[in-house]
Amino acid sequence: MSTAAPATVVLDPSVCGRRVASSDRSRLPSVLGGDLADIGTAPRLLAVAALNEIRTHADGRPPAFEVFTGAAELFATATLDGESPQEYARRVCHATGLTATAVEQAVADLTAELRALPATTAAELPATGFGDGFDTRWVPRGRVFAAVMASNHPVPNISWAQALFHGYSVLVKPGSRDPFTPARLLAALTAAGLEPSRAAFLPCSREVGEYLLREADRGIIYGGESAVSTWHQRESVAVRGPGRTKALLDVAPDDAVIEHLALSASFDGGTRCTNLSAVLTTGAVEDVADRLAERLAKLPSLPATDGAATLLVVNRARAEALREQVAALRASLTDHSARAGEYETVVELVDGSFLLRPVVLSADRAGHPAVGTELPFPFVVVAPWTEADGVEPLRDSLVLNLLTDREELVEAAVREPSVRKVTRGRVLPWTATPGIPHDDNYTQFLLEPKGLVAQR
Repeated sequence: MSTAAPATVVLDPSVCGRRVASSDRSRLPSVLGGDLADIGTAPRLLAVAALNEIRTHADGRPPAFEVFTGAAELFATATLDGESPQEYARRVCHATGLTATAVEQAVADLTAELRALPATTAAELPATGFGDGFDTRWVPRGRVFAAVMASNHPVPNISWAQALFHGYSVLVKPGSRDPFTPARLLAALTAAGLEPSRAAFLPCSREVGEYLLREADRGIIYGGESAVSTWHQRESVAVRGPGRTKALLDVAPDDAVIEHLALSASFDGGTRCTNLSAVLTTGAVEDVADRLAERLAKLPSLPATDGAATLLVVNRARAEALREQVAALRASLTDHSARAGEYETVVELVDGSFLLRPVVLSADRAGHPAVGTELPFPFVVVAPWTEADGVEPLRDSLVLNLLTDREELVEAAVREPSVRKVTRGRVLPWTATPGIPHDDNYTQFLLEPKGLVAQR
């Protein structure tokens, strides 16, 4: 991928296929410095009008599946609204700091998930036939869907595309650092035949995004602890918060195990919600932490656009904030990355971006408050675990990777309500297939069963 910064692009809200120029503007900075985009932001009045117009046209009828297969092809290969696939990828790299390889993989993953929507639906819904004349139809739980998106990765945009697939009309608030993915995906869907009246693209403030969530029939929000605490009890909103992926290491930590843990922590620069952030071990904590730190220290410090790059880059302001946060954690824990020669969390690169180096720390107990801390780069806390600790330190995990032969522990983890997914052995945390839930059954969140009995 070219290292040249993409030209500044102008993005405005779009409602039912119409671009709406906004006098409220914000600038999207590049990790290299300067601006990538001039963003028109939707004030509340425009959001109200968009919601009303979308609701007027919403009928709950799903588009033809060909719209989604066509959009997948166009998203990956076509020039859309004057933007080539290469320009899109460069913009996402320069806006988010994701590597070129990570963006390329994200495009492949997002388009694969679009094509797999029928298989995902079939896998997540039970059989509906109950004999001659007796049937169950799965229908949308409402008409209008609001999505408040994150910026850490392009793939979560499948969530609002899936709502469209099931018949919702959607309003999308893009993430502040990645408006490019939802804008391009919507352009691809429209070019593939989606009725323009089915969607609105609304860059806006957090307050306006929360208004859309309150007023929509269903919605999803990606965010931190504040989003979780605000929305987790609202039945109509799916909340995607901090991942807290943990591993229980209860086997000999040979090289293959250490390699597995390192990849779990560092894949896509550690930006996924499913990246490993805590290792609880029955073995020697210092040994596991030292070896993991040594392995992660081998990752190169390269600009995001380099094909061999693996680590996230950020701009100066974000780098300084993260440096301070890590320094506070390092002061209270044992620093194994420093032992491996990693004394600096942030490295300034020649292109003007700031690279985040992996950090491995260790705590003296499983219940230490730092265990499970989530940061947007490879950051892992290693702590001891004993049988007496039980499931308690394993709770509140999006993914729990069990490297153990303790069958009773596996069963307890599966039955623990705050553990959303369990993997066993050297299985990467994001490994899935259609029907394996990421965080609850999303299809059944969108749809409800309705009886249909016909005279025969």
